[in-house]
Amino acid sequence: MSVPHTLLALLSDKPAHGYALKTRFESGTADAWPLNVGQVYSTLSRLERDGLVEATTTPDEEQIWKITTQGRRVLDEWFQTPVLGSPPSRNELAIKILIAVTAQRHDVTDIIRTQRTATMEQLQKFTKHKQQASKTDDLPRQLAIDALILKAEAELRWLELCELRVKKSKRKQV
Repeated sequence: MSVPHTLLALLSDKPAHGYALKTRFESGTADAWPLNVGQVYSTLSRLERDGLVEATTTPDEEQIWKITTQGRRVLDEWFQTPVLGSPPSRNELAIKILIAVTAQRHDVTDIIRTQRTATMEQLQKFTKHKQQASKTDDLPRQLAIDALILKAEAELRWLELCELRVKKSKRKQV
C-alpha cells in the first residue's frame, strides 16, 4: 500500500488536516487498514518537502494540506500504473507453510487446518460487513470488503491445494 499516494488521492478531492485524512482513509477502506495519525503527518511532511502538497493555516489556526499541481501529476501517474502482486516470498503465510514443509519439524497439515479455520472466521466477518455495507451507498466500503472477501476465498483455495499436495507427498514417502 502506498500511503503517500493514498493521501494525495484524498487531498485531490479537497484540502484537509491530518486527522481528517486518517479518518477518510480508514472509512474508505472499510477500516481494514488502520493508519497511525503520526504516519499521516510524517508522510505529509515528506510530500511537502517533495513539492507534492503544501500546508496552509485556516483562520482557526488549524493546519490543512492541499495537493499541488506536481502532486496531481504524480497521483495521475500512480492511478495509471498497474499494481503487480508480490510473490509468495513476501507473504507470511506462504513462508510459514513453505518453511514447515522444508524443515519437517511441524505437522504442516495442522498448520494448514488452523489457518483455514482463522481464514474462514475472517471470511464470515467480512461477509457480515458486506451485508451491512450493501444497505448503504458507501461504494468504497463495499469495494474494499469485496477485495477482502475475494482474498480470503483465494487463500482458502490455496490452503486446500497445499493440504492435497502435502497428503500426496506423504503417500509417496510411505
